[in-house]
Amino acid sequence: MASIFEELGVRPVLNAMGNRTLLGGSTPSATVRALMDEAESDYVNMSDLMDAVGVKIAEMIGAEAALVTSGCSAALAVGAAACMTGNDPEKIDQLPDTDGMPNEFIIQRQLRIKYDRSLTIPGGKLVEVGDAEETRPEHIEAAIGLRTAGIHYLAPGNRPGALPIEEVIRIGQAHNIPVIVDAAGEVYPTDKFGRYVKMGAKLAAYGAKYFGAVNSSGMLVGDKDLVEIARAHSFIGFESSTSRSIGRPMKVDRQEVVAVYAALREWLTTNHEDRLASYEVRVERQRSELIDIPNLTMTNYPVDGPVIGLVVRMDTAKVGKTAGEVVAELKTGNPSIWVRSPQERPDEYPPGENGFVILMHLLKEGGEQVIAERLKEILPG
Repeated sequence: MASIFEELGVRPVLNAMGNRTLLGGSTPSATVRALMDEAESDYVNMSDLMDAVGVKIAEMIGAEAALVTSGCSAALAVGAAACMTGNDPEKIDQLPDTDGMPNEFIIQRQLRIKYDRSLTIPGGKLVEVGDAEETRPEHIEAAIGLRTAGIHYLAPGNRPGALPIEEVIRIGQAHNIPVIVDAAGEVYPTDKFGRYVKMGAKLAAYGAKYFGAVNSSGMLVGDKDLVEIARAHSFIGFESSTSRSIGRPMKVDRQEVVAVYAALREWLTTNHEDRLASYEVRVERQRSELIDIPNLTMTNYPVDGPVIGLVVRMDTAKVGKTAGEVVAELKTGNPSIWVRSPQERPDEYPPGENGFVILMHLLKEGGEQVIAERLKEILPG
């Protein structure tokens, strides 16, 4: 019997790229899938479910409040909306028209990514600060005005020249301006779930795919009042009241809400030392599979944390191909193999233009050998 992908004429992908929305984001565990199936067996008042799960999540991570969303971007959007409108029903209905309310979000030049556009969905305006070398406290201070609704921060903030989050929070608190943190993949060590709001950020947004929930899920955590306003902006605020809030298109189903709760509970009780040790074993297996291919050098990824992948660099002069060409050939082959490449996300990757990263945590068992065989076909011996 043909698989569903064969029936549709869509090729499955061997995922060595990681938790990418483009590839489906995640593979929930059998435990999470079973609870999703259980949730599907009955209807439920979604308002009650959202509130109950929000309370449980807040308790698990040590935050004041939490809201399940349809992803980190949705969490940023309703969080930004909350910062702009406050608890004013007329302003909640008014968005994305921001006339008469603050709508500017200060953002460091060094911490720009395309996902910060999420703050503009409800009508926010991004005010970039800093110069080519660095952002200094006075840059943020000078940008603060009557239209300032919040300060955006991309965690972990470890890019050259970026102002550290402690300093940004200090500035925000001094001016009574909320700091909203994009903490999309900041899920390990597990204290990162509550870290930013405990430091003084008012809101933090996470992508739930990174801890084993479904692709289309995330959560907003932090200040109880702001999370409650963000709820009013969300699809559940629209459905459970007379509000015409902007979050109606960002709907999550009961299975997805339960998946976030179940996956977070599982993630917080997982033995991560064993998990990471299993990735190291696979990295070494991949290294041994590639060691005989000439003109390649390999290093662990990342260099400053638990190893979850392998950086493969090429001597392009001897290989006669660029890394981009090799990555493209991996994708177009059979099976289609996707790796992390600087060509797709130049803001993220260390290898430069002559390499790519093979990640292990979502790679199917045996994938290391398949990747090695394909590279041997692509690269000259």
